[in-house]
Amino acid sequence: MDMLDRARRYLELHGRLIDRLRFEALFGGGSRERVLDVLRCYQNTDGGFGNALEPDLRGAGSQPEPVEVAFWILDEIDAFDSPTVRAACDYLAAVSAEDGGVPFVLPSVRNTPRAPWWETADDPPGSLVPTASIAGLLHKHGSTHSWLPAATAFCWSRIAEIGETSPYEARAVVTFLDLVPDRDRAEAEFARLKEAILATVALDPGTTGDAHFPLDFAPEPLRLPLFTQDALGTHLDALAAAQSEEGGWTGNWPMWTPLVAHEWGGYVTVHRLKTLRAYGRLKG
Repeated sequence: MDMLDRARRYLELHGRLIDRLRFEALFGGGSRERVLDVLRCYQNTDGGFGNALEPDLRGAGSQPEPVEVAFWILDEIDAFDSPTVRAACDYLAAVSAEDGGVPFVLPSVRNTPRAPWWETADDPPGSLVPTASIAGLLHKHGSTHSWLPAATAFCWSRIAEIGETSPYEARAVVTFLDLVPDRDRAEAEFARLKEAILATVALDPGTTGDAHFPLDFAPEPLRLPLFTQDALGTHLDALAAAQSEEGGWTGNWPMWTPLVAHEWGGYVTVHRLKTLRAYGRLKG
């Protein structure tokens, strides 16, 4: 049984409907419209996303981070022309802080079941996580929504302040700098921050725990010269070898309740297959 067949079997046993449909749309000739239909079920009337689309946020109410998850799915099925996007941007505009960014998480999370790291202040400021990734994806697809200029200005301002950074922030910054249209400014900031970004990366594929590897920063080839081809090749070899006997991959962060291990497993499995294909390691 080849890699895709094993992954399909894994998803049949463990994956959410949305991740099974993502797999079929991307690797089995399935309907992308069906992915969009299911994704809409996670979207609330305020335009935001909740309902455990991001498995560690179990509540029904909208939060900023699930918008990023939704946008990555819309990106992979080339559906940024969907009204879903404008509704989500309207939501982002409604919950943005005065600085123009959306908070990492909103105080309403306190009344919902969630992973223990989802905590926030009463009046949280904007955060590059997830503002930078969301803004980058909107720029990639040529969005003209009114939320984007202020969010972009926020990202430039916060990026200019960075000296040292953390893995999740660095990943968001890389996404923004790789996709934003102002290439001269992006490349200048990247040159300034490259060493700080690399300091957050686990270059040894055998690193255990909640490590962040090159392919987490570059799940498909980047315009920015962050990693050498040798480093990427080493990690692609390790990624292919990490497919479990059941056929899936999982996250290396704490699985705080059994259900999220299944939900993340399906999501991550499709994500890893996309990465292997993006680098020519997987046909289909």
